[in-house]
Amino acid sequence: MANPKIGVLVMSYGTPESMDGIEEYYTHIRRGHAPTPEQLAELTARYDAVVGGVFPLRENTNRQAEGLQAALDAAAPGRYAVYQGLKHARPYIEDGVDAMAADGVKRAVGIVLAPHFSTMSVGSYMKRAQEKAEEAGIAFQEIESYHLHPKLIEALVKRVKDAYAELEQKTGSGQQLKVLFSAHSLPVRIREIGDPYEQQLLDTSSVVAEGAGVTDWQFTWQSAGRTREPWLGPDILDTMKEVAEAGYKGVLSAPIGFVSEHLEVLYDIDIEAQAAAKELGIELVRIDMLGTDPLYMETLADSVEQATRTAFI
Repeated sequence: MANPKIGVLVMSYGTPESMDGIEEYYTHIRRGHAPTPEQLAELTARYDAVVGGVFPLRENTNRQAEGLQAALDAAAPGRYAVYQGLKHARPYIEDGVDAMAADGVKRAVGIVLAPHFSTMSVGSYMKRAQEKAEEAGIAFQEIESYHLHPKLIEALVKRVKDAYAELEQKTGSGQQLKVLFSAHSLPVRIREIGDPYEQQLLDTSSVVAEGAGVTDWQFTWQSAGRTREPWLGPDILDTMKEVAEAGYKGVLSAPIGFVSEHLEVLYDIDIEAQAAAKELGIELVRIDMLGTDPLYMETLADSVEQATRTAFI
């Protein structure tokens, strides 16, 4: 029997459920090729550094999916049913679509917990979801991006203002401070195909900076993959060195390409970049991540409702 509810497939990169699942997770990222013992040891050490063997990172995504369900229920009671689909961990994207099909869902909207579109990130999620939905007989509407949604911007502006005030307090009045917006780097070849990822990130950064009253800022990259091809740069560690050499005493890290706390934030910023800041003799403060902020949940819900009106009503 067909289910009149509209399915909402919430997608994200995924993370292991426990320390024991790191090898399987890494193998999936490597398209079925098991990591070397050295690679596995390095990734395990990074997870251990941020979670200490207790693994709460999956809960971040679970809470966001639950928060979106609550926001949709408040806006349109009984209309939507939220499902999860992860790129590199269970439940995989295909598992999420299968769950919708098993419940008799015939119409669905897909949204990724990442505001900015790239063919290599959000586009790859949507391709997998769309193919599985077609196989299951589900009409599937994609949400490509929501990087300038007013409520998203409002949430980010508040975070930048709050963190900037904390940085001013730590460095003292009159010091030179730099705001560094950042996101996960991708291979340089995305520029050759006119991928919108880089421009969308710059657009978000510009609007947030203006809203927060920040004039001294720049965009930088982080968390580049270790492959032979070149990745977008400069890396945040290199940018921090340049900023310190230019006489700045504090850096505000605003990783706006991410929406929750996971390895790229908790390790790459809170451990690696923080250690670099100490060596450089500068203060580093990071904005709070969006998590289940009501404004972010409303951003996602508004985007889902707009996609529903476009495709199904």
